[in-house]
Amino acid sequence: MRLKSIVPAAVAVLALTLPAAAQQSKRGNETLKKYCTGDYLSYCGNLAPDDPATDACMQKNWKQLTENCRRAINAYEAEQNAPKQGSQGGRDKRG
Repeated sequence: MRLKSIVPAAVAVLALTLPAAAQQSKRGNETLKKYCTGDYLSYCGNLAPDDPATDACMQKNWKQLTENCRRAINAYEAEQNAPKQGSQGGRDKRG
C-alpha cells in the first residue's frame, strides 16, 4: 500500500512536536508537521511514532484524516518519489 512508506515519515515529523519525544527524526517536512499532528494525536497518539503499528493505524484511519493531512502526505510522497538530482543515472543506490 502506498501509505506504507509515507506514514512513518509523517509520524516521525510529528514526534518532533511532542514534548515527550526523546528521539528526533530527519524524515518528513514542515507541511506534514503542520497538517498531520492533530490527526496523529487523535487517531494514533497512543502509539510510538516509529512503531510499525502507527503505520497501520494511519492507514486504517485514512478516510478520517483531515483533507489537509491527506494532501500533505500525498505531496510528501510525490516529493520522495521524484527523481533525485545529482544521482548517477537517476537511480537510488540503496540496496
